[in-house]
Amino acid sequence: MRDFVLRGGTVVFPDRPPEQLDLLVKAEKIAGLLSPGEPVAQDVAEQSARGLHVFPGLIDAHVHFGLSGEKITEYATETAHAAQGGFTTVLGYFLNNEAYAEVFRREQEHAHPRAHIDYGFHFSAANELHISELESYVRDYGVTSFKYFMNFKGEEGRYLGLDGTDDGYFYDLLKEAARIGKGSSKVTIVCHTENIELVNRIRRRLQAEGRNTLKDWSASKPAFTEAESCLRAMYFAEHLGARIYVPHLSTRMALDEVRRWRARYGEVLVETCPHYLTHDEDSDLGPLGKANPPFRGADDVNAMWEGLADGSINVVGSDHVPRKRAGKDKGIWQASQGFPGIATILPVLLSEGYHRGRLSLERICDVVTRGPARIFNLEPSKGRIAVGADADLTLVDLNQERVVKWQDLQSYADYSLYEGWKLRGWPVRTIVRGLTVMEAGRITGAQGHGRYLWRRLGDAPIPGRQP
Repeated sequence: MRDFVLRGGTVVFPDRPPEQLDLLVKAEKIAGLLSPGEPVAQDVAEQSARGLHVFPGLIDAHVHFGLSGEKITEYATETAHAAQGGFTTVLGYFLNNEAYAEVFRREQEHAHPRAHIDYGFHFSAANELHISELESYVRDYGVTSFKYFMNFKGEEGRYLGLDGTDDGYFYDLLKEAARIGKGSSKVTIVCHTENIELVNRIRRRLQAEGRNTLKDWSASKPAFTEAESCLRAMYFAEHLGARIYVPHLSTRMALDEVRRWRARYGEVLVETCPHYLTHDEDSDLGPLGKANPPFRGADDVNAMWEGLADGSINVVGSDHVPRKRAGKDKGIWQASQGFPGIATILPVLLSEGYHRGRLSLERICDVVTRGPARIFNLEPSKGRIAVGADADLTLVDLNQERVVKWQDLQSYADYSLYEGWKLRGWPVRTIVRGLTVMEAGRITGAQGHGRYLWRRLGDAPIPGRQP
C-alpha cells in the first residue's frame, strides 16, 4: 500500500525542533504535513507511528561495493543491511582506471535487479581520460561527484588498479570541475587527504623495528599527514573556485585547519565516520580495527563530536566495506582495510550522541539527511520531509535498547566493530518511496525496489534513468 497517512509520530527536522505531525503519502511522495488527527479522504489507509520519531530517509554517501570480490551479492546484502539501519539512499564509490561507460553499464546490471533502496554512484578520477570525460559523466550518467586520492602517487594505488598521479593532475581536475559547475550548484571533488611520502618513510621505520599493533598502524599515519594535505587541497580549491569534500576526517589538527580556511573560502565540506566517534588507537580490536585513516587519539575522538555539534562537520558516512573477517585476521600491515558500518550509524549517533547530551536530534538529522542531500545533488527529492519530496521515512524508537550482533545485520561481512555493545535508539521501520522495506529488523521489501538516482546540477535527481 503506497497511499496512506502516518499518524502519531514526532517528525524530526534538521533546522527546527521536532514536531508532532501526521504525514500524508501519495504516489511515492509526501503529499501533506498535517496537524495531528487532521482528517483525510476516507479511502486513505491509516498507519501508526505512535511513540516513534520520524526522520527523513537516511542517506549514506560513503559506501564501497565490490571490494570483497562479491559485488553482485553485495548489492542485495548491503542494501538490505542499509535498510536495517534506516537508510533509504546510498552512494557507492567506484575506483577504476578505465573509461566509466562500461563500468556504469556493468554496475547497473548488478545493482538494478538487487537493490532494496535507492542508490547513486561516485566515480574516481585516476587518469587523463577521466578529466577529459568529466563533463560527459555529469551529463550522461548523472554522476556529480568524483573522488581523488591525494595519496595515490607512484605505485600506491596499484592494488586497486589505479595509475599514479600528481599535484598537476589534481590541479587540472579541480579546474575542470569548477568549469562544469553552475553557480552555487557545483561538481564535488572528494579528496582523500593523505601525504603518502611521509607515511611511506614512517611506515618503513616502524616495520623495521618489528612494530605490529593497531597503535603502530596509527603511528604510521600521524595527524600531520592528514592535516597538511587537507590544507593543500583547500588552497588548490580556493585558487580554482572548486568545491572539495574531505571524507573520513579523523583528527583535530585537520578539523582546525578546515575551520580556519572556511573564514576565507566556504566551498570546503567535511565528513567523519562513526568509528572515529567511538574508537581510538588504544582499542583492543587489533587488525579487525584497521582502516585508513586509522583510529586516532582520545582527543581526536572528542574533536569529532565537537565538530558535529558546532556544525564544522557536515556529514557522517560509514566508509562501509563488507569484507570477510578472514581478510582481517592477519598482521596489521597485511590485514585488509575497512569494515562494515551502515546499519549502526544511527544507533551510534543516538546512543553515544543524543542520549549522552552531545548532539541534538536536529544535528543528527542534518548530518545523515539534509547534509549529504545538499552536497551531492539529491535535493529536493531526498533528505527532507516536505510536500513533494520522496516518501522516504525512517521511523525510530529513541529508547529501544539492543545488543549488537553481527548476525542480525545482514551484511556480507561476518563481524561488527560494535559486537556486544548495547546501543540505545534504533530504527524500527524504513520506508522507501512509500514502500516499507524494513520493519522490526526484518527486510520486507523485495530486491529491485531501489532505483538509480541520476543526479543533476541544481535539479532534482531523475529516479531510474539510464543512458
